[in-house]
Amino acid sequence: MFDSFRKKKSEPTVISDMLTKQRRYDSLVRALHTDLFRYAYWLCGNRHIAEDITQETFLRAWRSLDSLKDDKAAKAWLITILRRENARRFERKQFDYSDVEQDTLEDHLSSSTEDKTEQYWLRRQIGKLEMEYREPLLLQLIGGFSGDEIANLLELNRNTVMTRLFRARNQLKDALDAPDVRGQSNG
Repeated sequence: MFDSFRKKKSEPTVISDMLTKQRRYDSLVRALHTDLFRYAYWLCGNRHIAEDITQETFLRAWRSLDSLKDDKAAKAWLITILRRENARRFERKQFDYSDVEQDTLEDHLSSSTEDKTEQYWLRRQIGKLEMEYREPLLLQLIGGFSGDEIANLLELNRNTVMTRLFRARNQLKDALDAPDVRGQSNG
């Protein structure tokens, strides 16, 4: 009799487990959806595809949420899922892409025309970077990851990541220093 009482008391209910999982999942979605969508958009350059990738990322996250042991690692875990989901897209089917303007993703942080012009220019310049430079830069800028974290996510050596970040920043600086850019800002 004592064993059956202890067994009943130690076994959590299915409903309680599901509610706990749902709350944990909902808090992840609320906290990280915007960052994941932005990253997905930067990877593919298409709002609809980015929405699909983000949705599939969260679906996969729901299915394997129990494997996430440390909630502090959730962002890196979700970015890894998102990167894999983006790669799967190319395994399944080759899409026909047209050049997408990077300005279609609105940033509601500023309202002045000058700020929007600068953001537009920066998005275009980042979009022109080769993927090997763009991806670590976006992980740092949008994801807020350190060099070590980016190295783990991209499965690269930390020095390689730091070199790519340095080169990406230099390419952006060179684009800013280009004569046509200076002429536009003065005119």
